[in-house]
Amino acid sequence: MTAARICAALALALLLSVLGNVGQGLLYLRQRDAATLARSDADHAGDTASLARASADVCTKAVDALSDVNKGLQAERDQARRQAAAAARGHSARADKILATPAAVPGDACASAQARVAELLASRKPAGGQ
Repeated sequence: MTAARICAALALALLLSVLGNVGQGLLYLRQRDAATLARSDADHAGDTASLARASADVCTKAVDALSDVNKGLQAERDQARRQAAAAARGHSARADKILATPAAVPGDACASAQARVAELLASRKPAGGQ
């Protein structure tokens, strides 16, 4: 073999080696980029999950606070209903008494009404004659 053929064979081998190394380098860079992107996606998914958990915790606390407020409002409502029922019983008893009371002036509804209004106003005056 001549020296030129050996040089050509070595040059071809060197060229193939360089091309192989370039190919492997490109493949490595693609895999590295894919791995970096996958890590970034995983980190983003973790951040999204953390944000979702934090949002759920805030929502749960808000619902608990609303539940506490609701319990207080229910107690106020029940108290107001009891007071309204007591007032209604008083008004009903008073109406029954008015309806059961005979006319102050028999045969004159207007005079009877005036007498009842005068009696009502007299009962509302505070003690001391003011």
